[in-house]
Amino acid sequence: MSMSDPIADMLTRIRNAAMAGQGTTTVPSSKLKKAIAQILQDEGYIDGFKITVDENPQQVMRINMKYVGERRMRKPVISGLKRVSKPGRRVYTNKRQIPWVLQGMGVAILSTPKGVMTGRKARTMGVGGEIICHIW
Repeated sequence: MSMSDPIADMLTRIRNAAMAGQGTTTVPSSKLKKAIAQILQDEGYIDGFKITVDENPQQVMRINMKYVGERRMRKPVISGLKRVSKPGRRVYTNKRQIPWVLQGMGVAILSTPKGVMTGRKARTMGVGGEIICHIW
């Protein structure tokens, strides 16, 4: 089955795993998905990720979800994910108009000519690009 938006599929799998309270979730791996997962790990939204090779032709990324609180009071660290730039409507921004997510409490992930990075890092480097998603 061909997929029109693999990044949205990854974000949906993470959102569903967080809301269901699962410890891990798996997604087909790619370079862009690995870069997004690395940003999520660096910003503290997930515990980590590992790329494994199964008998399938494509590598699989196993993402370890992160929660706060004790047993029944446990809540996911990720409270929201939103895909901004979609295959049908690409959204670009310049270095002066990089959006703030929840007034700086969330993270905007951008694909720039210098690589995939957070909105904060793109502002300091002075580059714009495609807004992939917002996470809070």
